Amino acid sequence: MPKRPQSPADLPKSVPLFPLSGALLLPFSHRPLNIFEPRYIDMIDAALRGDRLIGLIQPEDTSEESPKGRAPLQRVGCLGRLTHFEENGDGRYFVILEGVTRFRLVHELTVETPYRQGIIAADDFGEDFVRDAGEGAVDRSRFLKMMRDYADYASIELNWEEIEQTGTADLVNFCCMVSPYGAAEKQVLLEAATLNDRAETLIAMTEYEMARGGRDAAPLN
Repeated sequence: MPKRPQSPADLPKSVPLFPLSGALLLPFSHRPLNIFEPRYIDMIDAALRGDRLIGLIQPEDTSEESPKGRAPLQRVGCLGRLTHFEENGDGRYFVILEGVTRFRLVHELTVETPYRQGIIAADDFGEDFVRDAGEGAVDRSRFLKMMRDYADYASIELNWEEIEQTGTADLVNFCCMVSPYGAAEKQVLLEAATLNDRAETLIAMTEYEMARGGRDAAPLN
């Protein structure tokens, strides 16, 4: 199996692109996906034959989950590595992508494959390759207070013993991925310059949601 890239220099210049609205992937986090469209089944097949890397990226127009054609894409996505796959009897895949690094989409390629491909650059995101990068700047106690307050607000049971044993970067990124916010907010979290910026952004979003008293938000789970 190809090894996980350790720096921007280890990345291919081009990758398959998987446009998916509202789907946030962050470094060292994991996102399960059910793959059923023929174009994406072909994409998974190609990735499994190659370096197992796929660029998860949101379309600009998020009214469709995964638009066909060459609908404009956001400029920043996250590269994922296929770490697990299961092939169902009907030809579908269940896969798990592990986040490797954020990337900038330099430009999209003209290709004959049914799935899209693009030239990427990750030089701006070198810290994404270090699992605990930026942890020291995060106010962990403030972040945990936000989690407790939201758990009370949304009547969620959380495993606090497991949470206490989880590294700060993993905790922040996981909470961002499962947060009940829309595609635009997920893109803001993805593009946050530092781990602390991401943590503070999620805290602000959550505090606003609780202050607004909205009951229509999906819980963290």
